[in-house]
Amino acid sequence: MATALITGASSGLGEEFAWTLAAAGRDVVLVARSQDRLSEMAELLAGATGVSVEVLVADLSTPEGTATVAMRLGNPDHPVDLLVNNAGLGLKKGFLETTVEEEVAALDVMVRAVLVLSHAAAQAMAARGHGAILNVSSVAGWLANGSYAAHKAWVTAFTEGLVSQLKGSGVTATAVLPGLTHTEFHERAQVDAYNDLPEIVWLEPEHVVAAALAAVRRKQVLVTPSVRYGTAMGIVRVLPRAWVRSLARRSRV
Repeated sequence: MATALITGASSGLGEEFAWTLAAAGRDVVLVARSQDRLSEMAELLAGATGVSVEVLVADLSTPEGTATVAMRLGNPDHPVDLLVNNAGLGLKKGFLETTVEEEVAALDVMVRAVLVLSHAAAQAMAARGHGAILNVSSVAGWLANGSYAAHKAWVTAFTEGLVSQLKGSGVTATAVLPGLTHTEFHERAQVDAYNDLPEIVWLEPEHVVAAALAAVRRKQVLVTPSVRYGTAMGIVRVLPRAWVRSLARRSRV
């Protein structure tokens, strides 16, 4: 049976990916830092869907945690045919208020881990002649909103470059670029600026996940799972960068 490995699987989009893929009959490998949360999820998923659920506790902000997941991706006896690089975190303060340790940890989770795990998955999948890598980016990557936006801009550019590198291998790469989504992400990041935003700007996790997986099936490289966000980001991409920076100073995404 096909197997998907999902990082950041204990909550938010990662949890939604896990439920959607398991409901479709895929075995899943759940990766996150919380043993208790993953074990609870695994029991619920297996009981509700009947698929095999594997728990892999790893902190992707550390080289050791990333190496553990990379080894699982390279295991030829239990192949993974879909990698979902979803793990991410939001910093609670601006760049001048965070510590360099916090900034590096965020970089490790959202950039280094994506690179290392994509490399491990791509090599294993290419050797078998099939597979898919799905990277969770963000529309924030088109904006000038600090290090989080920079990390997501890297994920988008990396995915596009990966497509060229994978040509002819049977392996595909896709990046999904959602906007604001109803998950625990913003609550954990303690970004109060979003509390009063109208409902129309928010996406539902099930819609984001469905659009992302549909894009993987179509071998689409980039997908923004909302017409309104897709239109808005299309405009942002052609605006003078000075204007974009000016808009960024008035908001925090």
